[in-house]
Amino acid sequence: MKMSQIKKKPIKSSTMKHEKKNEDEGPYELTGEIQRDLQLFKKEIGHNSDVHFREFNIGLTSIRAVLIYVDGLSDKELIDKHIMKSLMQDFTDAKGDGRHEAKEKFTVDYIKSHILSLGEISAASNIKDTVPQILKGSAVLLLDGAFEMLILGIANGKTRNIEEPVSEQAVRGPREGFTENLSDNTALLRRNGGTEKLIFSKFIVGKRSNKDLIVAYIEDIANPAIVEEVKSRIQQIDIDNVMESGYVEQLIEDNFMSPFPQAQNTERPDRVNAALMEGRVAILLDGTPFALLVPVTFSMMLQASEDYYERWISGSLIRLLRFVAIFISLFGPALYISFVSFHQGLIPTKLAMSIIGTRDGVPFPSIIEALIMEVAIEILREAGLRLPKPIGPAIGIVGALIIGEAAVSAGIVSPIMVIVVAVTAISSFAIPEYSLGISLRYLRFVCMFFAAVFGLYGVILFFLFISSHLVKLKSFGVPYISLAVPYRLSDWKDFIVRFPLKVLKERPSMLHPKDPTRKG
Repeated sequence: MKMSQIKKKPIKSSTMKHEKKNEDEGPYELTGEIQRDLQLFKKEIGHNSDVHFREFNIGLTSIRAVLIYVDGLSDKELIDKHIMKSLMQDFTDAKGDGRHEAKEKFTVDYIKSHILSLGEISAASNIKDTVPQILKGSAVLLLDGAFEMLILGIANGKTRNIEEPVSEQAVRGPREGFTENLSDNTALLRRNGGTEKLIFSKFIVGKRSNKDLIVAYIEDIANPAIVEEVKSRIQQIDIDNVMESGYVEQLIEDNFMSPFPQAQNTERPDRVNAALMEGRVAILLDGTPFALLVPVTFSMMLQASEDYYERWISGSLIRLLRFVAIFISLFGPALYISFVSFHQGLIPTKLAMSIIGTRDGVPFPSIIEALIMEVAIEILREAGLRLPKPIGPAIGIVGALIIGEAAVSAGIVSPIMVIVVAVTAISSFAIPEYSLGISLRYLRFVCMFFAAVFGLYGVILFFLFISSHLVKLKSFGVPYISLAVPYRLSDWKDFIVRFPLKVLKERPSMLHPKDPTRKG
């Protein structure tokens, strides 16, 4: 079709009737009449002040075109140099007599294949289907007389640089962390993963505000049943907007009533790559730097990436210390309450006399003074998080010292209780996974009430309740307290202690990976 032949095609009455039905009921199909198609676009998103409709002529011809894009999300440099310049100047050849004609036949396919020098171009005919892509940063090119439009991938929203993760500090290891840009995050995994078997499966989540979600796994390692289960649960997400990966975690977990997190969140690409090499599945959502790892086990929550970067002896001792810290964080105040209130005979005599001396004049029972101090510590911890960064830590430390000293001086609590609460709070800071730390914080209060009512028997009863719940809990079909139960001797090489890397030749058997042996 020559340039002179491109005119607005007449539309039959039956076609107009069909289009009117589409206009009322949607979706909208292109009609080839640029003004009519433009009005349909403006009806959908024209009321937004940041949406631009740039009308122009193709070269020096009479053919009208419209470029639709969102200010701030689309790359203006690409628009100016690779779209507008190509279509308005480079599309025609200047001849000696001053005439300008098209280089070749004017078609959408020709523009896509020969004119626009962009890496991502696709064609579409449905207006409503392209609106979400425009609002994500792509541009749409409408041409008069054409029944297809071009979707130009020129999204370039402002994002922050790749920095060290704030929530997962490490003494040794990579200083790279995920960002809010999904393409940056997949690039980090691809660069550090180094295998052609690393698969990224894309999903769209959110009914009203669509977001891209990636399920990442290594094809020849991950258990296909686990991968399909993850994909199935993601496809069942039915919610208007998925704001953050925490939404995904809550919507796909096995037991939403459990106090324990059933997916691990991390900002570190090295941790994600290590999990993928074990046969786990990673979930990355656009707009958040936190990736999810599934299936997850309780022991996995107590591991840090630098456990494997240091020598096995130091890594094992630090991991043992975390197990001690988690025990103190959960049972410390409860054991103090039970011994002081019910089982004084189990306390060594000299220690008992010291405790009695420090509690002299305290008007409250041990459960009340424990609650006073624990609630005060939790308020200070939360206040330290919400205050501006320069003063947050200072307020937390100074507040704890002042309140503790004032409470002891006023005779409201005993000095030994201040020590117990302080040791408990410090122990909770040693837990690498923040979400697990939150769970233990409110379980600690439940354990304290059990101890206040039943004494040491209450603590044991609480432990049995938690143990029975953990035994039944699963994460995508994997027992939550693996590697402990079911017992597999090979898995204990990387459980409470970490054996040397030369010995860790097998992947976790509870994941049933395709390739159970690590190469090396």
